[in-house]
Amino acid sequence: MLPSPRVAAFNDFKVRNLLNFILRYGTWFLFAFYVIISCVLLFSHNAYQQSVFLTSANSVANSLYTTVSEVTGYFHLRSINESLQSSNARLENEVLNLRHQVAELQTKLSDTIVYTNLPQRFDYVSATVVNNSVRHPRNYFSINRGTLDGVETGMGVVDQNGIVGIVNVAGKHTSRVISVLNETQHFSVKLKDTNYIGSLVWKGGDSSIGYMEAVPRHAKYQAGDTVVTSGYSTAFPADIPVGVVMNRIKGSDDNFFILKLRLTPDFKALSTVRVIKDEYKADIDSLQSFDINTTK
Repeated sequence: MLPSPRVAAFNDFKVRNLLNFILRYGTWFLFAFYVIISCVLLFSHNAYQQSVFLTSANSVANSLYTTVSEVTGYFHLRSINESLQSSNARLENEVLNLRHQVAELQTKLSDTIVYTNLPQRFDYVSATVVNNSVRHPRNYFSINRGTLDGVETGMGVVDQNGIVGIVNVAGKHTSRVISVLNETQHFSVKLKDTNYIGSLVWKGGDSSIGYMEAVPRHAKYQAGDTVVTSGYSTAFPADIPVGVVMNRIKGSDDNFFILKLRLTPDFKALSTVRVIKDEYKADIDSLQSFDINTTK
């Protein structure tokens, strides 16, 4: 079947355009052909020029591969960061449980009994902060983990630098956390490597400044000392960093004073956090409420 006159005319038009293009730029095509042939002959039969060409080509290729690697690596940073956070959480979990086991064994040494297979008390759930506030008197932040991930109300939350809050509302997939930067919230803390207990509070304003209240007057300290969690709650194990002592402030009670602290976490840059699960929480809470329940 012969093509229609319109199709034939269109095909002739394309052929004419192609021929016109070749005729117009034919000189350049010929020049490029001669250049290619010259380069092939030059680099094929001269060792020095061949060496220079290969070196230059390798350099260009390496630069290209490096650029591609950097671009693809950037897009993999999120998955790499999540993997590192999971590994870090597992390591911190092992440290917490080892500390717990050491403490248990130390309390049993007087009985000369060897205890094995002590239960692991603490575990972590890694989470990402999805929104955060630091400008209000009562600040909160949200995380992308909930009850389906094992998160419950009352669990402590930490980041890589120290404590950052306590879960107060747990949904199925997300949870709300009361930030340390909340004037109504108090945390049991102590001076590291001492038995001097106090209460961590935030009084508004600077998100990097906190206060350790109710410090006994006879407590010994110096600027730069570390304040850590006391371990007297099911929210946080002992010895998690809180802040660093800056100076002393006189309290309203002459028997106690207040320490001004530089908080270790950067609350303006919260990103990845970990929720602490205490396997003993239910037992401890039931014991604490025993007297209340029996008097009703």
